[in-house]
Amino acid sequence: MTGSGEFDTAFAFSPAAGLDHEKGITRRDPSDVIKVGALYYVWYTKTDRGPTGYDATIWYATSLDGCTWTERGEALARGGTGDWDQQSVFTPNILVARRRYYLFYTSVQKPFSEKAKTAIGLALADSPDGPWTKSARNPVLTTGEPDDWDSHRVDDSCLIVRDGTYWLYYKGRQIGLSPRQTKMGLAVAERPEGPYVKSGANPLINSGHEVLVWPHREGVAALVAPTGPEGNTVQYSPDGLHFAVQARVENVPSAPGAYRPDAFANTTAGRGITWGICHRVGPDGCPFLQRFDCDLTAQQLAD
Repeated sequence: MTGSGEFDTAFAFSPAAGLDHEKGITRRDPSDVIKVGALYYVWYTKTDRGPTGYDATIWYATSLDGCTWTERGEALARGGTGDWDQQSVFTPNILVARRRYYLFYTSVQKPFSEKAKTAIGLALADSPDGPWTKSARNPVLTTGEPDDWDSHRVDDSCLIVRDGTYWLYYKGRQIGLSPRQTKMGLAVAERPEGPYVKSGANPLINSGHEVLVWPHREGVAALVAPTGPEGNTVQYSPDGLHFAVQARVENVPSAPGAYRPDAFANTTAGRGITWGICHRVGPDGCPFLQRFDCDLTAQQLAD
């Protein structure tokens, strides 16, 4: 790894007991982790129909220590016949605001093909254990016009509260481009349920595949996955819009979701992250979940 100070880190991996490899079962693309009372919560894509998320539903698990997990069951089912999310619901993430829980998720058009477009939806609940009610606004974020950078894919939401508003970072891809040409953008809303308006500064980062951002000092930091020219980096933006590479890192977790205790606190003194859940591909090709640890704390603030 190369860089300086607080953005240099190594990643260590250990089992997420209870969510580890199970032959023929895919668990992948975990959400960020939240803590409610004594329990940590994580949501993820689960299916027995292959290694991808394109034929799946969303499940969740809880833990007392972030290491040993208990799978609690399905949190969100796919839609009914003719619904926009009939094909699959996958790649969840969580927002906690106004004493409610907001579960963001991706769906893809049915019938599925690699040319099918994705969209982002939202379900709401009064408890992290549900029951979840899908928003009447769904989908809350859709693909752009044919020439836009996100005309084919919008996916992998990651949310923070900033300036009293709700910032939804997401990945996008233009029609005709490969997954290696994925970029990252932002949509902002005045209310948790939207409407979400795409930023005029998009795309914000020209690399990566999964999205992980967190409040860091007065700004926003991002861990950028290996794909693209800016892959395997930690980036930082004082205003949450204009990112620059701070460090190059190795062994970046796949599809990381972090424990970000101040993500929804509207803070201007973000303390960074130290652990989370990611996925790893098993010997049968089916992903499973594991824990990662790192040191991406804002060091001067933590002293």
